[in-house]
This record gives sequence, C-alpha cells and structure tokens, in this order.
Amino acid sequence: MFQGMANVENPAQRIYRVSEITSNIKLLLESSFPYIRVEGEISNFRPSSTGHYYFTLKDSDAVLSAVLFRNRIPQLTFKPQDGMRVVASGQISVYPQRGSYQLICETLERSGEGDILAMLEERKRKLAAEGLFDSSRKKPLPLFPRRIAVVTSPTGAAIRDILQVLRRRNAGIDIVILPTPVQGEGADLSIAAQIQRANLFRLGEVIIVGRGGGSLEDLLPFSSEAVVRAIAASEIPVISAVGHEIDTSLADLAADIRAPTPSAAAEIVSKGREELLHRVVSLKESLMQEMDHRIEKIRVLLRQFSPENMERLMKNILQPYYFRLDDAKERFILEFRKKLDDYKHRLELASTQLHASSPYEVLKKGYSIVRAKSSGQILRSAESTSPGETLSIQFYQGAADATVEKIIPTQNF
Repeated sequence: MFQGMANVENPAQRIYRVSEITSNIKLLLESSFPYIRVEGEISNFRPSSTGHYYFTLKDSDAVLSAVLFRNRIPQLTFKPQDGMRVVASGQISVYPQRGSYQLICETLERSGEGDILAMLEERKRKLAAEGLFDSSRKKPLPLFPRRIAVVTSPTGAAIRDILQVLRRRNAGIDIVILPTPVQGEGADLSIAAQIQRANLFRLGEVIIVGRGGGSLEDLLPFSSEAVVRAIAASEIPVISAVGHEIDTSLADLAADIRAPTPSAAAEIVSKGREELLHRVVSLKESLMQEMDHRIEKIRVLLRQFSPENMERLMKNILQPYYFRLDDAKERFILEFRKKLDDYKHRLELASTQLHASSPYEVLKKGYSIVRAKSSGQILRSAESTSPGETLSIQFYQGAADATVEKIIPTQNF
C-alpha cells in the first residue's frame, strides 16, 4: 500500500505529491522484481557518448526500456543490434525525474545462447580434461614461413582481409586456400577434413583456420570436437582467427596461436620478415652507438697517455719510491758512519792497548831483554844460566854481549 495511507481515514480524498506517488511505485516495483530475466527483441538501440547502451525490448504487445551500463559491456559476446532477439537479466528500476521505469541489465545474451553456452562449457571441460588445450602442446611458428595454408570460405571476408594484409606488407608468402563452408550443418567436418588434408600433403608451413564475425550459432563449427581434435593433432602450427576480438571459440584454445581477427593472423605470419628487418636496423643503430661510445672512451683514454701526462704519471708513480730511496740512503749513511766511528774508536783503543803492551815501551823505561847467546832463548831467572855463559842483552837502544861471572839466587835479594 502507499506510504501514509494508514493515517488517512478516506484515501480517496487525500492529495498526493508527485514524488510520493513515484516513490511508492519505485518501492513496489523494485521490491517485486529484484532480479528478472526478460526475453524480447531489441529496438531503438542507441549507444551513448558516455559508453552506455540504451535500447528497448519489445514483443508483439508491449515495449520495455532497458540500459546496459558500460562496465558490463566487456562481458558481451556479441554486438547488440536492432531486431536481435535477446534475454536480458537484471532488475526493474524507476527513474523519478522522468516518471518512467526501465530494466537495468546486468547480462545480455542472445535468445537461445544460454543453452549453447552451457553446451560449449561442458564440451570445453571435457576436451580440457584430455589435455587438448595444454600449453605444452603449443608449437612455435616458423620465423619465415614461405607457404601458408588457409582453411576458410573462398568468398568470405576473412580471405580478402588476409590477402590484403599480405599484399600491403609485400611478404612474399605463397597462399594455398583450402575452401570450406564456415557455418551451417556439416561445416565442422569440412573444416576438420581440410586441416587434415593440409597436414597430409604438407600444403603449408602454417595453417590459418578462421572466418569473419558472426553470431554465436554462426561460430559453432569452430567449437566442434572434430575441429578441436584436428587442430590438436596437426603437426603444422595452427593459427585460429575466428570472428572478432570479442569472439572466443574452442578452436582458439586448441590452436598454437590465437589471432583476434583474420587480418591479425596475416600480420602474425608476415611479421617475421618485418621484425627481422626492424631488428637488423635496431641492431645496426645500437652497434654504431656502441662503437661511437667505445671510440670516444678510447680517445679519452689516449688523451691520458700524452708525453706530458705520461711524464707526470711516471713522476707520481716513482716519487714515493724516490722518497723511500732517499730515506733508505740517509739511514744507510747514518748507520754506516755510526758503525765506522765505533770501529775507529775500538781500533784506537786496541792500538793504545797494543802499544802499551809492546816490549819496546818496557825497554824504554830502563828494562832490558836477556837471551842466551847460544840459543837465543829469553832468560827469565838467574838459574836459567851458568857462569861463563855468554848472554845477549837487548836495551831500548842497542844491545850488548856479557859473560856470566856469578849466579846470585833469588832469595838473596
């Protein structure tokens, strides 16, 4: 019931404000339809400048305004268009300023897509469990493929886009077109057969499998088990280029490389030559810069080896050794002089002692040296001679011979 109605005895006589009526309607609608799914046909589709999608859903009897805010748009698997039948999920909301209600969409899927998506999810889990999507199975592309096998419709936009890109790049790559229907009954078996044929006869170094954009149903052949298994079993690297960038098929998961569009696939297979040329040019520039840098470093180093710098450098290196040599020389001379003075002093002492001990110094004092004339032996006592023996007496100056007349014993002195 309307707010405030319980306090009025006769509701029919009450006057409501517009905001009260709108507020009560908003409360009733939003509480009654917190989350709903609505099926209908899109009409009056108009993207806004802010990025939101505004449109109406209609059937034969009524229309319903709807909006899909831009934060939900990346989750779409298709581009909404007028006349497209869809299932919109969200909640009913009232816009008080206009007095209108609309469906705030959280998800938008094409009518019947729910069942298809559930089927594809189940198939994806099954094939993933078999390892057909494992990264370890992915094969690298050859750097310079000379021949490309393209499995697609010969009259579709995909082959035109591929040829246009290769002509623009002048890639010099041969194209082998393996024609096949890309939608409808039996298309999947034909696509798988052409992939197998390309491997059997080695019709290319890379296989591009793809088509232009389309609805989820249109792209179903590229999510079939037959195509996925043919791609996984291919000995030749496979690029999957199915639909537009927002479209994802199971072929994308099984392929060695997924290209967002057929044009992108052509760019991938031809980028090797461009990339190599770019790398050669880049390496040349890097090499020249490195050579210039090193030459400049060498020039700076050579400036340090000019005669003046070398002389100054040698002085700086040898100067400490010169100082050490001068110090050592001074210490050597000082120590040598000290030793020389010491030896000189000791020599003088020894000379004095030797001179004092000389017999001549004793003779100088009045003593004499007595020898037996016959033997020349020095006599130290009177008992060493006998009367009549000739003695030779050495004085400080001169000498004399004498004959012993008498022996006087020591005790008589």
